[in-house]
Order: sequence, then structure tokens, then C-alpha cells
Amino acid sequence: MPITSVTSDADTLSLTVVGDYPVPVQRLWAAYADPRQLERFWGPEQWPATFTRHDMTPGGRSEYHMTGPDGATSRGWWRFLAVEPPHRFEVEDGFSDDQGRPNDKMPSMRISFAFEPTPTGSRLVSVTHFPSLESMEQLTKMGMIEGMRSALGQLDAVLAEPAPSAA
Repeated sequence: MPITSVTSDADTLSLTVVGDYPVPVQRLWAAYADPRQLERFWGPEQWPATFTRHDMTPGGRSEYHMTGPDGATSRGWWRFLAVEPPHRFEVEDGFSDDQGRPNDKMPSMRISFAFEPTPTGSRLVSVTHFPSLESMEQLTKMGMIEGMRSALGQLDAVLAEPAPSAA
């Protein structure tokens, strides 16, 4: 598993995930830029994701749903705040209701993804910023940390394949 650290910090209301991968930054970026690759690792293993929209431009949106083993779905969205290929992007991340509208009963958060070269490949640093300690605790209790570990644990298999030429 490429995740080298997961750090939760209640003082800064943040969760930082670091992963190291034996591929160039451009290949790691391509896995996030291509929705067909992204959906292979965004959801936890038992809750695979399907992206129905992925407009990776500033102001663009992504919409997705994850489907559990019993057929239940959980919907989410990203609003792209910044996109600097192949180095970083930042999104507002939230939950959606069954019609795809933002679910105001659940907290949204800001997530930054940074892609850095290393001597052996590349590093992903993902930092999630929560709006409050209550939100952070709520999402942690819902299994966010375990879900991220499971989801990103699938990234190795995606990166082992050549990037599609359209990515």
C-alpha cells in the first residue's frame, strides 16, 4: 500500500494523507484527471464510485455516486476551486441527495491534492480541511479515514497500467 501517513489534526481541523508512488507525476495526475481511472479508486473497495460528471477546470464540477454491496448509494460532488496540471488541484467536496443536489444536512469540506516528484516517482499529499470540529468528528465517525485508506489502496493497480492516451 502506497500510503505512507495519515495524520488527523483537531487544532487545524485537517486530515492529511501522504502516499508515495513509483510513477512520474504526470501518470499520477492522469489517474485523477480521467474519470474512468478515478472511479476505480475513489470509493472504498466495497463502495466503488461512478463519476457521471468530471469537469476538472476552475469552477467545474464532478458528480459521483458510490454503490455499496447491498445496492445502497451515497452521492457526492466536487466543485473545482483551483486546477494547476499536473501539480495540484483543490475542490470543495460535499454530499448530495438522491436527486444530485447538495445535501445541506451534511458538512462539506475543502480538499487540496498536491503532486510532487520524488527520487523514486511521485508523492501525493491530500489535505482535507473541515469547517468545524463537529464536522470533522462526524465524518471520522462515519469511517472517512478507513474509507480513504481503502480507496487509495486501490490506486496502485490503476497506476500499474499505462495511462489511456485521452487522459
